[in-house]
Amino acid sequence: MKIYYPFKTIMENKILHFLLIQVFFIFSLQAQKNQLVSPYATAEIEAKADSILSAMGMDDKIAQILGIRPVALMEDGKFSLQKTREAIPHGIGHISQFSSGLTMSPNDLRDFVRAVQNYLLTETKTKIPAIFHEEAITGFATQGATTFPQQIGIGCSWNPKLVKNNAASTARNMRAAGATFALSPMLDLSRTAHWNRIEESYGEDAYLTSAMGLAFVNGLQGDDFKTGIAATTKHFAGYGTGNNNKKELYEEYIMPHEVVIKRGGVKSVMPSYGKYKALAVAANPIMIDQILRKEVGFNGLVVSDYGAINLIYTGHKQAKSTMEAGAMALNAGIDIELDKGIAYPLLPEALENGYITQELLDTSVRRSLIMKIKLGLLDKDPQIGKDGDLNFDPPENRKLAYKAACQSIVLLKNNEVLPLKKDVKKIALLGPNAATVHCLLGDYTYQSMISFWHGKEFDPNDPKLVTLKEGLENKLGKAVAIEHERGCDWSAPLESVVSTDGLGDDRLSRVKMIAIKGLPQPDLDNALKIASESDVIIAAVGENIYLCGEGRERKGIKLPGEQEAFVEKLIATGKPVILVIFGGRQQIVSKFEDQCAAIVQAWFPGEEGGNALADILVGNVNPSAKLCVTYPKTEAEEEINYKNGYQDQHLPQYPFGFGLSYTSYAYSHLKIDKKVNLSDDRIKVSFSVKNIGKMDGAEIAQLYVSPKNKNSTMKPIQLKGFERIVLKSGEEKRIVMYFSPEQLVQYKNDQWIVEGGHYEFKIGASSTDIRLTELIEIKGENKILPDGRTIFFTLNE
Repeated sequence: MKIYYPFKTIMENKILHFLLIQVFFIFSLQAQKNQLVSPYATAEIEAKADSILSAMGMDDKIAQILGIRPVALMEDGKFSLQKTREAIPHGIGHISQFSSGLTMSPNDLRDFVRAVQNYLLTETKTKIPAIFHEEAITGFATQGATTFPQQIGIGCSWNPKLVKNNAASTARNMRAAGATFALSPMLDLSRTAHWNRIEESYGEDAYLTSAMGLAFVNGLQGDDFKTGIAATTKHFAGYGTGNNNKKELYEEYIMPHEVVIKRGGVKSVMPSYGKYKALAVAANPIMIDQILRKEVGFNGLVVSDYGAINLIYTGHKQAKSTMEAGAMALNAGIDIELDKGIAYPLLPEALENGYITQELLDTSVRRSLIMKIKLGLLDKDPQIGKDGDLNFDPPENRKLAYKAACQSIVLLKNNEVLPLKKDVKKIALLGPNAATVHCLLGDYTYQSMISFWHGKEFDPNDPKLVTLKEGLENKLGKAVAIEHERGCDWSAPLESVVSTDGLGDDRLSRVKMIAIKGLPQPDLDNALKIASESDVIIAAVGENIYLCGEGRERKGIKLPGEQEAFVEKLIATGKPVILVIFGGRQQIVSKFEDQCAAIVQAWFPGEEGGNALADILVGNVNPSAKLCVTYPKTEAEEEINYKNGYQDQHLPQYPFGFGLSYTSYAYSHLKIDKKVNLSDDRIKVSFSVKNIGKMDGAEIAQLYVSPKNKNSTMKPIQLKGFERIVLKSGEEKRIVMYFSPEQLVQYKNDQWIVEGGHYEFKIGASSTDIRLTELIEIKGENKILPDGRTIFFTLNE
C-alpha cells in the first residue's frame, strides 16, 4: 500500500518542499509530556467507544465525522421525518449551527432537537444521537435568548467573574434546548482595527485574553461535561495576523488556547482558515499535530471551520481535488468536517487509494464517539433538553446583560460634561445610531446571523432590544426634553436620499435593507436646528451589523460614510457634543477629538445597551471599563501592540488599558522584595488604591513588567496581572498579588526558558499611566522548562 503525504500534490513548490523536510525533522523530536492536560477519556469511556466502533460499518463511521445543517432535515420550517431519513440514514456527527438560522420559539426549538434525536435513537443502526452545536460568544445564538455585549466590549470589563457568569447562563439555555456543544470562545489576538473580525476577540493582549477565555470556558463547561456545554477554542493559531514569527506565535498567539486546554479542560479545538508557513492550517501537520497535540498536549477533538477543508482545494489551491483535500486534513489531524460533509464523504476513496489509513480514520471516529459519551448523549436514557415552558431571557439574564453592558462601555474623554448636569433640560439626540437596535448587535449574535447569513428579519422584542433613545427616555422621564433626528445615514452621503429598494440580492444588500427598513429619511437641516436649540448634543454614530463582522468589509476605519462631516457640523453649532461610538472596532476620531466635550466607546452593547448607556450618561453608573485594545490615531494599516512600546511617530489616540471614571484613584505604598531567585514559587507584590473622588466606583489596577537588561529579548512592557477593585468614595484597599518568575518565560531556540536579570515592576491605571514602580533583581541560572509553560497567571489575594 502506498503512503499518502499531505503535500503530494504540491511537491513542485520549493517552499512547500522545504516545509516537508521540516515536518519530518520536527516529527523526529520526542513529543513533550504535559501533566496539566486532563485525559480525554477514562478507561471506561474508551472501552465503551471501542465497543461501539467495532460494530460500525464504513458508512456509519463516516457519518460520525460529518456535520449537517438543520434545514436539510426540515420541510416548510418544521422537522421532516422523510427528509431526515433521506439525509442521514446512517446517523450524523453534528447538527451545525442548529438554531441561528431558524425562527423557532424556545419550546419549538427543543422539540425539533428531540424529534431529530428520536429518529437517530430509534431508526438508525448505530442509535447514536447527534451533537447539536451553536455559537455562544454573546449568548446562545437563537431566537429569544439573552444577547450580551460583543466580546471586544466584554474584554474592556477586565472582569473574568462577569464572563463566567454570562457563559454559565448561556450553557443553561443551550442545555435546555438540547444543545451540548459550542463553537466558542474565539481567542484570537487582534491588533488591527482593519480586521473585520476584531470584534469577536478579547483584544490585543495574550494575558488578558487568556484570563477572560478561561473564565468563559469555566462558565460554559461547568464542572461536568454531562451538564455543561463543551467549549471549542478557536482559531488555532495566529488567525487574523502574520503568524510566522515563531517566538511571538508561541509566546502570545498560542497562549490563550494553551491556557484553556491546560487550565480549563477544553476538549475541542477549531483550526483557522489561514496559512502557517505557506500551507493551509487545515492541512498543516506542524500546526495541528506537532504544535497543538504534541507540544501543547491537546488530546481531544479537532473540528474544522465551516468549509475549511474543501478550501484547501478550491481556495488555497493546495490539493488537486476535494478528495485529496479531505485526505490532507485528516492526515494533519482534523477529526470532524463542518459545517457539512463535502470532503470527508470521499474518505473511503482516499482509503482505497492509500492516501489515509484505516487506523487514522478510526482514531477520528473514536474521538467523536468519546465526546458524545462525555456529554451524556450515549447514556441509557440521555436527557435531551428541559421539560416545560422555556424562557431564554429571564429577568436574571437581563440583569447579567445590563451589568455586562455597564462594565464594557469605555469613557474615553470627558471635559466635565458628564455625567449630565441637572441644569440640562433639552437634549439633541442625533445620528444614525440614536434610535436603532442595529448598533447593539455584534457579529455571531442571533440577530446578526439570521439577518446577514440567512437574509431574514428578526424581532427586536424577542428578546427586547433597548435602544439609546429608549434608555434615555427610561432614565430621564419627562424632566428632560429629548429631541431626536437621525441627521445622516450610516454610509450614504450627507443630504442624500437613502434608497430602500434596488440594493441587490446579495447578502450584504439584504442585511442593509433590513437595517434601514421603516426608518425615516435623515434630515440634516432638522438635525442642525435641533442641535442649535439644545443644551447638549448626544451624537450616536459608528457602525451597525452590516459594517463590521465576518464577510463584511469597508474602506478604512474612520466613522463610516460621511459621519465625520456630520459630527463636524454638530460641533460647529457651538453646543457641547457628547460622541457615543457604536461598533465592533476602534474608529478614528483624531480629526475632531479635541473639539468633543466627551467621547464614549459603546461597542456593540447587547440587549440592555440603551439602559446601560443612559445610566452612564446621567450618572447612575460610574464607568469603569478600560480598553483591551490600543486606540489608533490614524488609518495606517499596521498592527499595533502596546508591548512593543508606542513610538513618538505612532502615538495612539488612547493606549491599551485606558479608560476614564467619574472619580479619581490614588495609588501608593508599593511593596515588593527587591532580590529574589528564579527558583522562588511566587513574588509578593502589594500596593494600595484609594478612591479620592466624590463618587463610588471601580478601578482596574494593572501590573506590568519591563526587562531592564539591555540584551533582553523580551518585549519592553507586558501585562502580568490585574485586579478590578470596587471602592466607595474615600475608601482605600490593599491589593496583594503573587507573581511567579515563570511568567517571564520566553520561547527561544525551540525551548521555553526563564532568564534572570533586572526587571521593573509597574503598577498602572493603563499601560502608559504608570503610578508606582520598583526595580528588582531576579537571580539564578537560566531555567529551562522541558514540559513547556505550566504557570500563566499572577494570583490575587
